[in-house]
Amino acid sequence: MAKLLIIDDERAIRSTLREILEYENYDVEDIDNGIDGLEMIKRTNFDLVLCDIKMNKMDGMEVLEQAQLLKPDLPFIMISGHGTIETAIEASKKGAFDFISKPPDLNRLLITVRNGLDRGNLVTETKVLKRKASKTREILGKSESISKIKETIERVAPTEARVLITGANGSGKELVARWLHEKSNRADNPLIEVNCAAIPSELIESELFGHEKGSFTSAVKQRIGKFELANGGTLFLDEIGDMSLSAQAKVLRALQEHKISRVGGEKEIEVNVRVLAATNKDLLKEIEDGNFRMDLYHRLNVINIHLPHLTERTDDIPVIAQNFLESICSDYGMPVKKINDSGMAALQALPWTGNVRELHNMIERLIILSDKVITENDVRAFANPGGGTNIGAATSTQIAGASGGSGMSSSFDSFNNFQDYKDHAEKEFIKFKLEKNNWNVSKTADEINIQRSHLYSKIEKFGLKRDTA
Repeated sequence: MAKLLIIDDERAIRSTLREILEYENYDVEDIDNGIDGLEMIKRTNFDLVLCDIKMNKMDGMEVLEQAQLLKPDLPFIMISGHGTIETAIEASKKGAFDFISKPPDLNRLLITVRNGLDRGNLVTETKVLKRKASKTREILGKSESISKIKETIERVAPTEARVLITGANGSGKELVARWLHEKSNRADNPLIEVNCAAIPSELIESELFGHEKGSFTSAVKQRIGKFELANGGTLFLDEIGDMSLSAQAKVLRALQEHKISRVGGEKEIEVNVRVLAATNKDLLKEIEDGNFRMDLYHRLNVINIHLPHLTERTDDIPVIAQNFLESICSDYGMPVKKINDSGMAALQALPWTGNVRELHNMIERLIILSDKVITENDVRAFANPGGGTNIGAATSTQIAGASGGSGMSSSFDSFNNFQDYKDHAEKEFIKFKLEKNNWNVSKTADEINIQRSHLYSKIEKFGLKRDTA
């Protein structure tokens, strides 16, 4: 249900508008002056405002101007008993969606309100789509390592220097590459990305340099490669440590001579490309093992930007988590949830094997599965079991005690992997506590410090049933 605000100093007008709009199933609030109206706009998320122009204390034009600063996407319909073309034009210039005269025509009013709400929805949807389409997010964090990375980007981006970005999976290498491009003199030209690990070795050369028709069996037409597509812009070679040696040789030539040849072609094509590369591998070790060319390494590694593991900058986790909360809740069209202090501390304590990418997934999971305030219990319950971060699982010591002895240690070989053992341990622990409390779920949930709904989920997951014998 759309929420509307009426700001008008005439009680009769407010009552009439409210009656009409509530009859159309709108949620309506009204106020008799602009100052209080602005305060309500600050506190409440209205979908549309109907505002009189001539009012005491603060006129409608001033209310419109200040509201535009607070919430620029909020549709305003201006109302006046002294309407002129000039007034309507001035209101439109200041951001009003439309202008209607007093006394308002019923049909005109309802159509205008409906159109204003549609426009507001379209603006919101457009912003969401633009954010989804643009992958260039802010580099979040204020730790010393992140501050140095931001400073390096500012210095290096405007130059033509090649950059090698290193760091673990999920640490944000692609994001750094995008900012290097966005802040460069090539920002108006394309940024072309190639994931070298995702392309079979026999196709990587065709992907990078293109091919001529008939150059191999499936080459039914000429293809332009990524180097040509990136001409004038930036080519980002992600996971370059997985590139084949033959492709490495051709990339080295392209960097040295600024020329390429398509597979199956003889013509040399000049290319003006800035190359950025990224890897999660130790390239010096790859060179020792004969998997990577030293001369290419030195060509690429003019500037090195290393991204630290998330566990090395845990002070940044609250900032990153809050940003993810706001963006994900916005995408889902729901109120922004909060994480309490103990919940945030629990997040900071996790090992984060998947780095920032894993944190994003974790926040999305918490938003979907938790209540309004995300607690330590939520973090414990919903930590990713596949990534070794299920800190809610019972320990072997607890299980041994619950089983009445240390016989558990002699049966470790019966488990195929760590996850099987954790599931078994968790199941036995919960079963023991439930039986101890005579299957009182509420009491058991309080005792083991998890939400009752989570305990029910565990009971269902492990197929636990009360022994009625």
